[in-house]
Amino acid sequence: MALKLNISISTVSRALRDATDINPQTRKEVMALAEELNYEPNRIAQSLRIKSTKTIGVIVPEISLYFFSTAISGIQEAAAENGYSIMICQSMESFEMEKSNVHMLIANRVDALFISLSGQTDNYQHLFNVLNKDIPIVLFDRICDIPNVSKVIIDDYKGAYDAVEHLVETGCKQIAYLGGPSHLHISQQREKGYRDALAKHNMAVHDEYILHCNLMPKETDAAIKRLLDMQQKPDALFCFNDPVAIRALLILKERKINVPNEMSLIGFTDEPISSLIDPSLTTVAQPSHDIGYKTFELFIKQINDPDHWQPETFVMPTQLIKRNSTRHA
Repeated sequence: MALKLNISISTVSRALRDATDINPQTRKEVMALAEELNYEPNRIAQSLRIKSTKTIGVIVPEISLYFFSTAISGIQEAAAENGYSIMICQSMESFEMEKSNVHMLIANRVDALFISLSGQTDNYQHLFNVLNKDIPIVLFDRICDIPNVSKVIIDDYKGAYDAVEHLVETGCKQIAYLGGPSHLHISQQREKGYRDALAKHNMAVHDEYILHCNLMPKETDAAIKRLLDMQQKPDALFCFNDPVAIRALLILKERKINVPNEMSLIGFTDEPISSLIDPSLTTVAQPSHDIGYKTFELFIKQINDPDHWQPETFVMPTQLIKRNSTRHA
């Protein structure tokens, strides 16, 4: 390109970067020739020079879940507004896959990692290894307690509390909680909300009504059936998320247990399908797109003022959506 225009390579480079010291006519000629030649800049070479790829690595448990796909949409929107691209990986609830994703993204020189932890992740050394390389991490939704990391979560405690209180106020007496992996912060907070809502209404907490599963279909179904096979089976089920609640609904229908007259059912997430199934699912809505967008905002806040930056945990509200899978007060 430089030879064809009879100018120096550095002049071409500055023109392509839209440098201010380039003659407008020269810039016009360079850009016209670049378009004619279908020129694409070498992003790898650029990243080595400026020590930034303008790329964010995003790891979620499962892209197909509405919450995560919508959160990714929020991340991508914020990233595009700030001149970044994203690389997306899914752990499929596997700790080993999550570690592999982290290694691959770091090898691709991402500027930061945004992670929602897998159901199996209870060891965080791979995250410390990233932080030791001075690569920022922002955790969202499924988080852990590690230092120097900002986090974006919803008020899982309040969401669970509101859900269980609704069950109590609509006449349910034996309320079960089917949670995700017990080591996850998100599961612990929802269980705490469940317990405290029962305690507020002077209702006993029966430990046998509290089950945790790894969120894979086979184990989830086994946990649901274990609750239904109890001699004193519950009359309401508060589920970790909407996919678990929908699996419960299918099993209840197979057993000809009427929802909500014989058993009330509440999910968590407000997946689009939750309003379409029969009966429509009462659930706790969470602002998934906003969670993704805020995750990127916290990253930008960190890199824009690293000398004064302090990690923060941003908590977003939930909303109880009452539908037909629970009784009316």
